[in-house]
Amino acid sequence: MKLLLSLVLCLAAGLSIAQNPLAVIIAANQNTFGPWATNPDKYEVQVLYSEIDRQKDGTVKLKTHRWGATDTSQYFYPASTVKMPAAVLALQHLNELGVRGLSPQTLLFHGTGTAPAAAPQTAVTSDSTAASGYPSLEQYIRKIFLVSDNDAYCRLFELLGPTYMNQALHRAGIYGGRLQHRVGVGGFNTETHAWLNPVKFVNGLNVPYQIGERHDQYFDPLPHIKGQHRGKGYTTNDGALVNEPFDFSHKNYLSVRNLHDIVLRIVLPEAVAPEQRFLLEEDDYALLRRAMSERPRESEFPKYDKPDNYVKFWCYGDQPEETVIPDGLRILNKVGWAYGYLTDAAYITDAVSGREFLLVGTIHVNENRIFNDGVYEYDEIGLPFFGELGRAVLAYERAKAD
Repeated sequence: MKLLLSLVLCLAAGLSIAQNPLAVIIAANQNTFGPWATNPDKYEVQVLYSEIDRQKDGTVKLKTHRWGATDTSQYFYPASTVKMPAAVLALQHLNELGVRGLSPQTLLFHGTGTAPAAAPQTAVTSDSTAASGYPSLEQYIRKIFLVSDNDAYCRLFELLGPTYMNQALHRAGIYGGRLQHRVGVGGFNTETHAWLNPVKFVNGLNVPYQIGERHDQYFDPLPHIKGQHRGKGYTTNDGALVNEPFDFSHKNYLSVRNLHDIVLRIVLPEAVAPEQRFLLEEDDYALLRRAMSERPRESEFPKYDKPDNYVKFWCYGDQPEETVIPDGLRILNKVGWAYGYLTDAAYITDAVSGREFLLVGTIHVNENRIFNDGVYEYDEIGLPFFGELGRAVLAYERAKAD
């Protein structure tokens, strides 16, 4: 109610929705929102909000608005959001292979074959969280979206390789990013990340597809992205402080626009030109959308004891763990958090109002400008940003439906 009242008062003061709803919403709530609302440049805030209107002829109309830091060319670390395109492109890769007996449910083994993979890579031939006891592409995708599982992404990275992933995004009209390395696994460096595990799909006694170890040296320096050396220092893995900027120049990158456009292609492919859609079947879309939508408690395989908001930042990131997200509010999303960067790319549907919208944002909370020290203002500023703004945009959408 306070959010709606603030919006009405702001409109009465002369602000027009036609200008930018994000700007109106934030201006109306600056007294209650956190410090990010008055200093987006300091916190490197970027937000894209797309209003979605379905037309009578079945087409979809989007109106996209931006709010945040003045310079959008500054680097930010996308963290686990890179797992989303990996999941999509793994399904696309299977379709492109066109091999009989190959599906997302086919057993998927890594590091097995006549030649073992080079260290620090590891083999995997079982999965205790799967109903079958074995890993599969479907199981990895569900793990990625349900709890942002690191190993699941790394296995898809080893299946696809960075050259395929980046070129596939380019073919879909998504440029300017860089998928370069595994996440959340120790022992790797720039060179060892380039080595990719042998991969084998197994269907009973048959092996419909396999590929040996490869060396994939893809690299894009991203000359259009500024500030790939960040901060005033960083802590090494053994706890030593190094007083020089942290080097992100060989790390992953996806812009807020990249993330917005990937989500859009998953949930509303009809809003994208046919030549820029991912090569997915209806079953692929269903798998992705279900995995992105479910809360951990709704999944039996894999089974997780995690709160509803564990990987749902928008609207609920700052709420107590016991908070239950209503069944009528579905958030199909992928989050990322690392090095003080928090990011969430989401498609939100609301049964109360019948409205749907895209909301993608990132914020950087690292007051001491030291990276890898574990000292970040996630709870104080970062998660409240997603909670406050997410609830305000949802209130705005519901007001439109009244």
